[in-house]
Amino acid sequence: MTTAQQIEVGARVDAADPSRWRTYDDFAAGIDTYRLPAADLTGSTVEATFDDGVNLRLEFLGAETVRWTSAALLGADGGTSDPYDAVRVRADVMFCSLPFTSRDGEALTVIWSQTSGRALLVHSVIAPEKTEGVPQVGQTFAAGELAGVAVTGAKPAPTRDLVGVRNIYRYSPHHLYEHVYLSSERYAWQCLQGEQRGHGDVDLSTLWKFADGLYLFCFREFVIPVASVWLHDLGYEMRTTGIFLGINAEGRADHRKAGGHIFPLGSVRYPDVQPV
Repeated sequence: MTTAQQIEVGARVDAADPSRWRTYDDFAAGIDTYRLPAADLTGSTVEATFDDGVNLRLEFLGAETVRWTSAALLGADGGTSDPYDAVRVRADVMFCSLPFTSRDGEALTVIWSQTSGRALLVHSVIAPEKTEGVPQVGQTFAAGELAGVAVTGAKPAPTRDLVGVRNIYRYSPHHLYEHVYLSSERYAWQCLQGEQRGHGDVDLSTLWKFADGLYLFCFREFVIPVASVWLHDLGYEMRTTGIFLGINAEGRADHRKAGGHIFPLGSVRYPDVQPV
């Protein structure tokens, strides 16, 4: 990106009011500006089996509609139709999100590689009531394998590879955030530019390695009822693709797309005792 793209004239650089925490609606608007383009999977079918015997079949009926079938996920016997959003993050790797309309307050994200046959499933669910000290949006994770593809390489699994890493993420001319991955369970963030400028927190996070240079990163916030699913490409591309599920200012479940560029700032190594 050029300097003009990074800091556009008129972009917000003053600090947000420290006494007023920004809402999901405030920070999410435009956070998909630098996202990779959507992929049209019309006519294709993907089947995978995940940990604990979860089977999932995805039949892509058009550019925006998928019929999914999974007894374990309480799908209808004949399949359930929902919208989907797919991004080809690498030539052989797909990031596919199902922002459910068939059920309220849930989203499903599926990542798969046509080369390795590996797959990864993230199920995000908004709890009906807020519990003090617990993020209102929870997530579950499962590794899987594609049907009809010879499986190779390491199985996706939790990783410590990013512990100690510090990056900044540019999602639009008005969205610039810094992440520090503190441990296997938490990360710290601060907004450098945008509606949340000056705000930051330490939230729950999950990190999995999907393939060489490809990392699943998810966070669940304490203050704002929101969770996210990201696939960081820390190989040559230095791009990230993600989604949010949260509760908007009107109190309804809200799905948002996101994505942008990654700029490494460095990392630290602990000499002896390691973070959890």
